[in-house]
Amino acid sequence: MYIRVKRFRNKDGSVREYLYIVKGVRINGKPRQKVVAYLGRLDELREEGSIDALVEGLARYAQRARVMDVAQDLFVHAAKEYGPVLVIKRLWEELGLGEFLARYVGERGYEFGVVAAIFAMVLNRLLCPCSKLGVSRWIEGVEEPSFSGLSLHHFYRALDVLWEYKERLEGDLFVRREDLFAQEVDVVFFDTTTVSFQGEGPAGLSEHGYSRGKRPDLRQMVVAVAMTEGGVPIAHEVFPGATADVRSFARVITSLKGRFPIGRVIVVSDRGTVSEGNLELLSSLGLSYIVGVRMRRVREVDKEVLSRPGRYREVTENLKVKEVRHGGKRYIVCLNEEEAERERRAREEMVEKLKEKLARGGLKGLVGNRGYRRYLRIEGAKAEIDEVALKQEARYDGKYVLVTDCDLPAEEVALAYKGLWRVEAAFRELKDQLELGPIYHWTEPRVRAHVAVCFLALLLEVELERRLREQGVGASFREVLSDLRRVKAVHLEVKGKPYLARTELVGQAYQGFRAAGVGVPPRVVEL
Repeated sequence: MYIRVKRFRNKDGSVREYLYIVKGVRINGKPRQKVVAYLGRLDELREEGSIDALVEGLARYAQRARVMDVAQDLFVHAAKEYGPVLVIKRLWEELGLGEFLARYVGERGYEFGVVAAIFAMVLNRLLCPCSKLGVSRWIEGVEEPSFSGLSLHHFYRALDVLWEYKERLEGDLFVRREDLFAQEVDVVFFDTTTVSFQGEGPAGLSEHGYSRGKRPDLRQMVVAVAMTEGGVPIAHEVFPGATADVRSFARVITSLKGRFPIGRVIVVSDRGTVSEGNLELLSSLGLSYIVGVRMRRVREVDKEVLSRPGRYREVTENLKVKEVRHGGKRYIVCLNEEEAERERRAREEMVEKLKEKLARGGLKGLVGNRGYRRYLRIEGAKAEIDEVALKQEARYDGKYVLVTDCDLPAEEVALAYKGLWRVEAAFRELKDQLELGPIYHWTEPRVRAHVAVCFLALLLEVELERRLREQGVGASFREVLSDLRRVKAVHLEVKGKPYLARTELVGQAYQGFRAAGVGVPPRVVEL
């Protein structure tokens, strides 16, 4: 249907016009117009304002027409990353990263946004890790005015600046968080990992060595990280790939003592570092330690410490401790009764299956299974359940053993070690940051600077995780970040005027804004 105007000429030569609604039809196969409605004389309708009223009334039933009418005045320019940028930038500022870096580069007078370039690389590691060439393209889709004008060579130069000021930055960050170390005893957690190179890697850093990633064929480097008891990264070091843990351990701890205003340090580390060499090294450095012991491999622990009678003291739910001194060393035996019950039931189920298989005469298959073989006593072609081995294994149920030379109460020693899980989780995040893609730099300073970027990304992640926990948010950093990424900044132009609109908040996005202390941006603002 459409509008048709019919014109008629009067005797005096004037013209009168009538308005109709007509529709096209076919009569005997020929197109014709059929009048649907007579609307009246056009001049009278105009005088009365009836046309506007009619159009307005019909528009209520014409959805597409309304949309198309608005669309003629609306232009969408871009939708950019928005939610995470606001949250991460607030954390960046409150930790002092922007302030410290601005102070350093202000001493040198750079002609480009060095701090913005470093922030862009750190933000990229958290959201969409890629090469520096990729970062130079990625920032085009990020709603952050300070990124304007940055190009590829700026990121490379910013890496050089970051590595130059790396230790100074870590020192300033430490002082900013000094309240975390205001206790009588400072607890430092330490761990190392290896990061492999695809290819030769930079000379002096890339070497073959013991690979935690089970890739001895690849060259690697060693990254060591020290953290607080709460899992906050303090500092990191990068070593050649063949550096043994004991050497990197000594260098990092010596560096910490020299760089940071901390007094006594108790180093807490996992069971992989409990060698006599490491313990002697720590003592020679004037440091105390709390380290886990591999119960089954250390003879005096297996034979003496676990067998020593004594009453356990309750520390927290599912954690009891007992102190044992043997051979001039102080051991803390820790017990989780729920875990002990789970391990007991699992062993009993295995023994039942073992008995069934023995009854069917399946000895050959059992001998090849390490899980079963440990509970068997085999004499020639005959096998039976080894009751002595079962009793021996039961001694380990729900237990782990610590060795320490500090004078903290046993309860505090256990709690310090229990806090190591936070550090290990944070360290896994750092390793993920490093291994999300190949390292795209082939000179030693640039590789070291790349690790520093990952370290700062970890620091921001840990900070947001801490704030989420304080507010009772059960979602993880990754879950919150995923929802924040769905909050986009949409650049609009309406009748020639620019506007910035945001998409709606979903999931845990609001919790991310609240944890960072960032107000939710308005839905639409005029630029």
